[in-house]
Amino acid sequence: MSANGKTLFEKVWEAHSVRRLPNGQTQLFIGTHLIHEVTSPQAFAMLRELGLGVRFPHRTFATVDHIVPTDERNEPFADPLADEMIKAIRKNCRDFGITYFDIASGHQGIIHIVGPEQGITQPGTTIACGDSHTSTHGAFGAVAFGIGTSQVRDILATQTMALSPLKVRRLNVSGRLGPGVYSKDVILHIIRTLGVNGGTGFAYEYGGDVFDGFSMEDRMTVCNMSIEGGARVGYVNPDEKTFAYLKGRPHAPKGADWDRAVARWRAVASDPGCHYDDVVEFRAEEIRPTVTWGINPGQAVFIDETIPRPDGVPAAERASVEEALAHMKLRAGQPVRGIPINVAFLGSCTNGRFNDFVEVARHLKGRKVAPGVRAIAVPGSQAVGRLLAEKGIDRVFRDAGFDWRDAGCSMCLAMNPDKLVGDELCASSSNRNFKGRQGSPTGRTILMSPLMVAAAAITGEVSDAREVFQTP
Repeated sequence: MSANGKTLFEKVWEAHSVRRLPNGQTQLFIGTHLIHEVTSPQAFAMLRELGLGVRFPHRTFATVDHIVPTDERNEPFADPLADEMIKAIRKNCRDFGITYFDIASGHQGIIHIVGPEQGITQPGTTIACGDSHTSTHGAFGAVAFGIGTSQVRDILATQTMALSPLKVRRLNVSGRLGPGVYSKDVILHIIRTLGVNGGTGFAYEYGGDVFDGFSMEDRMTVCNMSIEGGARVGYVNPDEKTFAYLKGRPHAPKGADWDRAVARWRAVASDPGCHYDDVVEFRAEEIRPTVTWGINPGQAVFIDETIPRPDGVPAAERASVEEALAHMKLRAGQPVRGIPINVAFLGSCTNGRFNDFVEVARHLKGRKVAPGVRAIAVPGSQAVGRLLAEKGIDRVFRDAGFDWRDAGCSMCLAMNPDKLVGDELCASSSNRNFKGRQGSPTGRTILMSPLMVAAAAITGEVSDAREVFQTP
């Protein structure tokens, strides 16, 4: 074991540490700052009140995603608050010289999809955004995390923020996933096993055979939901797939700068023999298609299992199970397969990427959405939508009966017209199944992989995609 071996987290943290603060926290330099329309207006207002500017405008990038309608985009928006927000971010970015991917740019989309596809997200840096799913960017070997509005202000003004260091837990997923099992199943299984608070105080480093074989899109899906398991940061060590994905992207280094960047990126990976505060092992062969049944992402089961009974869980979890059963209108011991759905949502920063739609289309072609099911497909960015249209993938979804939309967060958070109505139950490829998350206080959400969403859409109930599509 190397006496000097360090994890990627340690290397990046040390490289970006400005000083140790009297309270024990670190003043951390933020290499890349991402903003959107919801958590930035107040931060800019505070800057103006204090008479401050943006310290390094070239390190901040903005887009609009949460509030933007995905069907009718004529302005002014019907929702006055949404219209006010998009006008505010335009003005703020213009006044402070910040790169902004507006709707008319053709590069608009969910911030966690736009950052990687533009080559803004790069290994070995710190990335912060006023959005909890910023951990997505850790798929590229970055230390990326969500922040609050006051911290958005601090970074705009100083390019630094105060943060306590994290411990590092290595999660190895070894072996080979079975047919019909995807990255979404992997992260739901990890959260189910370790709990929604299991990662508190940790950065998760993902590795093993499965992550070595995963595409960058797969890695992003897992890192995206690290926060759902309590880990503020989740990352994968950069490798040849990382470099291949970034090469040639608009904001990636070019020419000789590219070669120097790759050399730096290789060196930032965790050293062989480095120390981890904890290591957890998973066997890929044991993971089956996984769906949630409750009101947090840890309340999940394999598709062939039944919903837990309150008396079958630890005493500390019983009240939560009973609350979940009541809200979801489900019975203890009920099979999760066969639960009727009303809505199918395919999209979000978790599963709204090009590969997600291509994989679903491969199985969906020639099928039809079940009568009475409202199905919507929302590309995560305008670039994703264009590429899918060029390949004819959008037509597969339209022909099947999906409502094909423009880029945005859509029904994931429902800060836009895409909402559940009443107690509708949604099969969703998004990341959270909290009460009211999808726009209705009585709405119900079951999280699953994109292919499982498609299976539910065409059968009208929670189904095993392996059976529906006869995956070999």
